[in-house]
Amino acid sequence: MLEPSGPLPPEIYWRRRALAIAVVVVVVAVIIGLIVWASGGSDSPRNTSASVAPSSSPSLSLPPYASDSAVPGSGSAGSGGSGGAPGQVPASTNASGVVVPGSTTPSANPTAVPASGLCPDQNISVVLYTDKPTYTVGDKPVFTIVVTNAGLADCTRDVGKDMQNVTVRSLDGTRYIWSATDCSPIASINNQTLKPAQQFRDTIVWSGTTSTPGCKTPRVVAPAGPYQAVGNLGTKVSAPITFNFADPPSR
Repeated sequence: MLEPSGPLPPEIYWRRRALAIAVVVVVVAVIIGLIVWASGGSDSPRNTSASVAPSSSPSLSLPPYASDSAVPGSGSAGSGGSGGAPGQVPASTNASGVVVPGSTTPSANPTAVPASGLCPDQNISVVLYTDKPTYTVGDKPVFTIVVTNAGLADCTRDVGKDMQNVTVRSLDGTRYIWSATDCSPIASINNQTLKPAQQFRDTIVWSGTTSTPGCKTPRVVAPAGPYQAVGNLGTKVSAPITFNFADPPSR
C-alpha cells in the first residue's frame, strides 16, 4: 500500500506525500500554540499580582553613613547620656523597630563650626607687624598684632592684653632681649566674636630696653643690631619678623 502507483514516476508521489504530511504538522502546531496562548493569557493576572510586593508594605531605604564614626550614639539628648560624637544627629526608632538616622548629615569638617563657639587655634591666624623696619637706639617700636578668623563660621576668642604677647630676641634667636609680659603684664579679658575673615588689631609698644621674666634684672637700652620678634595670642604664635636698631647719627 505504501508503494505509489500511477502513470507518473514514483518520486513525484513521494514528494506529494511529504508535502501533505508537512502541512498537517504545521496545522497541528498552530492549533496547539493557540491553545497554549489562550490558557496562558487567562493565568497572567494571577502571575503578575504574585510578583509585585503589596503596596501596604513599602521597603525602607536608609541613607548610608559617611563613615563608621558618623553612626549616631544610643543615648538621648535629654538624659545627658552618650549621644554620639559632637555635631551628629541621634538615631530614632520607628514603629517597626528599625533604627532610622536623623536627617542632618554630620559635618565633613569638624573645625568649620566649633561646638563650643570658641575659636580654636587652627581656625585663627596671628600676624605681627612693626611700624618701621629700622629704628634708632632708644626708640620705642610699635608692634601691631592682627588676629583673623580663618574658619568658616562665627566664633569667639579672648583677644585681651592678658592673652597678647610679643617676644624679641637676637636675629639668630640665641639671646633673649625682651617680652611684653616681663615687667608690665596687663590682666584684661576682651572676648570678641569674629565673623569669617574678620580681623582684630591691637598694638604693643616696646620701650626699647631689655627685660627678663618677672622683671628681676636691671633694664638697659637694647644695642644696635638686627632683631627678630614673634607675637602670640595665647598658644597661637605668629611667624617671626625682623627689624633693626641703628646707632644715632654722629654730630
